[in-house]
Amino acid sequence: MGKLGRYVPASRRGDRVPPKAGPPEAGPEAHRRSAGRRVRSLLTPRSVAGQVFLLQLAVVLLLIATAVVVLVFQDRNRAIREAGDRSLAVAETFANAPGTAAAMKSKDPTALLQPHAEVVRKKTGVDYVVALSPYGFRWTHPDPDQIGKHVSTSYGAALGGEPHQTTFDSSLGKAVDSTVAVFDDKGTVVGLVTVGVTVDKVAGVVQHQLPVIFAAGGVALVLAAGGSALVSGRLRRQTGGLGPVEMTRMYEHHDAVLHAVREGVLILDGDGTLLLVNDEARRLLALPPEAEGRPVTGLGLSPALAALLGSGQAATDQVFLAGDTLLAVNVRPVGPKGGSVATLRDTTELRALAGRADVAGGRLQLLYDAGTRIGTTLDVKRTAEELAEVAVPRFADFATIELVEPVLHGGEPTGASVEMHRVAARGIRDDAPLSPVGTRIQHVPGHPVAIGMVTGRPVLVEHLATADGWLSQDPERTGRIIEYGIHSMISVPLQARGQLLGVVEFWRSEQTPFEPDDLSPAEELAARAAVCIDNARRYTREHITAVTLQRSLLPGVLPELSALDVGHRYLPAQAGVGGDWYDVIPLPGARVALVVGDVVGHGLHAAATMGRLRTAVHNFAALDLPPDEILGHLDDLITRIDEDAAAETITGATCLYAVYDPVTGRCVLARAGHPGPALVSPDGSVTFPDIPVAPPLGVGAGLPVETAEIRLAADSRLVLYTDGLVEARGRDIDTGLGMLKDALAHTEGSSPEETCQTVLDAMLRTRASDDVALLVARTRLLDPGQIAEWEVPDDPAAVSRIRGEATRRLEAWGLGEAAFTTELILSELVTNAIRYGGSPISLRLLRDRDSLICEVADGTSTSPHLRRAAITDEGGRGLFLVAQMSRRWGTRYTDRGKIIWAEQALDAGAAFDLGALLMADL
Repeated sequence: MGKLGRYVPASRRGDRVPPKAGPPEAGPEAHRRSAGRRVRSLLTPRSVAGQVFLLQLAVVLLLIATAVVVLVFQDRNRAIREAGDRSLAVAETFANAPGTAAAMKSKDPTALLQPHAEVVRKKTGVDYVVALSPYGFRWTHPDPDQIGKHVSTSYGAALGGEPHQTTFDSSLGKAVDSTVAVFDDKGTVVGLVTVGVTVDKVAGVVQHQLPVIFAAGGVALVLAAGGSALVSGRLRRQTGGLGPVEMTRMYEHHDAVLHAVREGVLILDGDGTLLLVNDEARRLLALPPEAEGRPVTGLGLSPALAALLGSGQAATDQVFLAGDTLLAVNVRPVGPKGGSVATLRDTTELRALAGRADVAGGRLQLLYDAGTRIGTTLDVKRTAEELAEVAVPRFADFATIELVEPVLHGGEPTGASVEMHRVAARGIRDDAPLSPVGTRIQHVPGHPVAIGMVTGRPVLVEHLATADGWLSQDPERTGRIIEYGIHSMISVPLQARGQLLGVVEFWRSEQTPFEPDDLSPAEELAARAAVCIDNARRYTREHITAVTLQRSLLPGVLPELSALDVGHRYLPAQAGVGGDWYDVIPLPGARVALVVGDVVGHGLHAAATMGRLRTAVHNFAALDLPPDEILGHLDDLITRIDEDAAAETITGATCLYAVYDPVTGRCVLARAGHPGPALVSPDGSVTFPDIPVAPPLGVGAGLPVETAEIRLAADSRLVLYTDGLVEARGRDIDTGLGMLKDALAHTEGSSPEETCQTVLDAMLRTRASDDVALLVARTRLLDPGQIAEWEVPDDPAAVSRIRGEATRRLEAWGLGEAAFTTELILSELVTNAIRYGGSPISLRLLRDRDSLICEVADGTSTSPHLRRAAITDEGGRGLFLVAQMSRRWGTRYTDRGKIIWAEQALDAGAAFDLGALLMADL
């Protein structure tokens, strides 16, 4: 039995079966009916192979018909192109033939051209060759009766030198006409040649190719029949010889298995239409009974799940929420038409575990973000705001931060007072009834915040509506908070180094109430923020100390001067205290020194060095040294500071020193590594005077400093500044100088203070990264009537004359009361110049506001010294009297000698009592 195998009917094996005896009515009629059925079965085959064969037969016939039609159209188009090419070639050949142009210019063109045209027509096989005059009259034509008649068609393009072709329907069929012009030696058109040919004369390819097409169709039919036989055999092999009954039974088994599995299965076509769905998928997705045949997007699924199923793209274990069920979806594309199979698994039991994992991951991410986003600045309030920004809305719906008062100013929290100052608040909405920023809060005992401040531990209030200690703080406000929807709170003290800095409260209204598990991340957030707030507090304390020191080292109120009207500004750097400084120093003779400097670096050391430099400049200015010598002394001072420094060194300093004389309008300037000044003329034009620049102070290595001299008209504005004004990150100094020039150009008629504000508004739109010092000085000139000058002869007898002229000038000025004192002073100074000095000698009196200045110049550099004479000495008391009678006196050196000056006060309280002085001396 094992060798016999499975029984297969003889009809399937292909064995010959003996014919059965037919019924009595079998005969020729029955045979004809059987033949008819066979014919119908051939026309309507049941097998797949027969259906494929009929389809292939229809396709081959369609292809043959299409090929014939296409070939006919192609042959027609080719014939038209060939007819055009032939007519154009004949026309151009005849037009360019030797003698054609001469014949057209002859007296009888027809007699010369007609024979040649007919010969060309017959040899080339065209329908006609016609020669025309430039005006359209025929010279030649196959029909002699047409010669001499006018042509009505357009030939203007041909007269322009371009061949002209037209296709038209003639009595012999479609024809092509080509017209070309004939030119003589001078390029003049003497005639036209037009040649026409019918398309049928160049056609006829289709007749030669039709046998080939039909032969190819026959071969295709043979191949189609053979292919159908092969397909039929392959199908029988693939189905194992199963017939429709067996295939139906197999489908029923598969369908039973499909609906019995505990996993949802959906089969979709390439357009996203649901073809098949099992019972489990219906249950999981709550699909209606008539779901098959409908687009998956119209089944009420979530948009994300419907988009995935409809896309047909592969997916592995993507999770979607369908109602209360968490589904893991897998999609695999199948079939050449873009269909797909999707499977669904119920993973709801993993939902709780996944939720806890997400919460833990979210808390870790929250703490990570807190480490990177809190403490980006060293500002106490900004650090508190960053804590609120990190917490809302990821951890809480609202967050408020209060700090003790000393922390805000950089002080140490003493714990003597529990009063808090709210410095930051943030929430998902702005209309919460919580206390606003700036409110001072003192929590009552028993309040959750007060309990946390005492214990140092976070306090959780899961239900604010039942928290008596919290409700007792402010019943009206707490009632509004409950009505607003805020239902739970966590309070965490902000502690650093064992000191209470403040407290943070986290509030929830829309999220679920806080749980004990939320205490740990809340405490971690507060701990990180407390460290950053403490760092900012300590920085604030040091910064305030440094700023206080720097402010104390800068000039407070600048002196009122007759020579200048001064405006000034100083802006410390955003990062800390720097070494920029400025000063205005009155000098003898109504002159003024303007100084602007910059110590490289920031911090207390830079501020202290700046103070030392300013003090040194005042000392050097008291000696009335020229600008270049003062900068040279400052260079030595910086070098010594660097050599004596134990820890920090100054890598250099810059300085610009200018001396302005209101008598002459002369301004002498020198600079060491510092930006040059800007000058605004009275007419509003802005320039940058060329001032020689020396190396910065401390790095000059003893190199000399050069000076420059400029003349300033009255009402000019000299603008001195540090590099922080014109240089910035991302902006070079040339750009900054251009911006400064534009800003100053819009300050015409402005006061120095207004000019300072305009410049800062234009140059510093944001907080400067470097210190900025700005000094604007508007110049004045002394009235010539306030100045008196005399040349003094080298003769002691001239002293009395000079004294008399000076007295008369004082009376003219209305200073008769000061005449006696002035006579004593100038007599002493002029006499000393004549006796101990050298020519030339001059005297100048200056009336400046509340003072009278007497200056005696001579040509020597010897300097007098004040000393106390003994009782028995005959002299030596002159300079002592000058010093006692004047407010101040001194000596300054010039290029041609020296000037001894004395300044008297003109106020009423400065009356001089010579008798008392003499009695005191005795």
